[in-house]
Amino acid sequence: MDRDLWSGLAVFETIVEAGSFARAATRLGVSASALSHAMRSLETKLGVRLLDRTTRSLAPTPAGEELLARLRPAIASVTSALEGLDRARDRPAGRIRVSAHRVAAVYAILPRLADFARAFPDVAVELVVDDGFVDIVADRFDCGVRHAQTLQADMISVRISAAVPLVFVAAPAYLAERAAPVDPDDLAHHRCLCYRYTSSGVVHRWTFERDGRTLERSVRGDFITNDIDVMRDAALAGLGVTCLPLPHAALQLEDGTLVEVLAGWAPTLAPNHLYYPNKRQPTAAFRAFVAAMRV
Repeated sequence: MDRDLWSGLAVFETIVEAGSFARAATRLGVSASALSHAMRSLETKLGVRLLDRTTRSLAPTPAGEELLARLRPAIASVTSALEGLDRARDRPAGRIRVSAHRVAAVYAILPRLADFARAFPDVAVELVVDDGFVDIVADRFDCGVRHAQTLQADMISVRISAAVPLVFVAAPAYLAERAAPVDPDDLAHHRCLCYRYTSSGVVHRWTFERDGRTLERSVRGDFITNDIDVMRDAALAGLGVTCLPLPHAALQLEDGTLVEVLAGWAPTLAPNHLYYPNKRQPTAAFRAFVAAMRV
């Protein structure tokens, strides 16, 4: 078979599965315009239109649907054959795609990647940072990293961090104008900086734990963002009180640009887990990556 034709067929299948040129381009690591050119070239070679495109959506034509029905078993067979070959390698090689929320990416994954790269120089790691919930199967990630309580039941999970303590913080400049809160009720008199979840759009309800007692409540969101770095920077700018994972505020607490408030009331998040589908046949590269992340 014409090598370019086979490549074009694989691109066609990826575009349909991704649902857009942009998402397919992200998966394949190329530009959307390059994929569009590849599709035009494929359709010209085959002499038939395979995709119906609009500015907002795309879908396979009837001819495209028929081709996909025959194409997918062949692609699955090739993928299985390549995975079998990979398991026979003496040295792991390939690419691992990981979806992780920001705190896990920075404090659980990145510190281990230098040693992993030295041990397995033929394995490339693509780390996509996304604080929302991600369908790792649909988006073709090898694995995801989230807190244990958010994992789906049909996933295999491996713990990659200890429990993550939270801390309530504010800037000295903000506290210079008002008394620091020492009890959750005091927050009624303070500006609160809140986090909005990317996927659900829900604003995080603050949780307080002390002496075996847990309180959960909504606080007045005087500033709301969906980015944890921006929330920390807002606190540094003196906008108010916020709640952050301790690792994400440790340097600022050490140098005094942030100070802890509500001491003794901060809860702890469940440990971070790396997770992947239980039906997956792990490659040698993936097994090496999981072993390197495990604690």
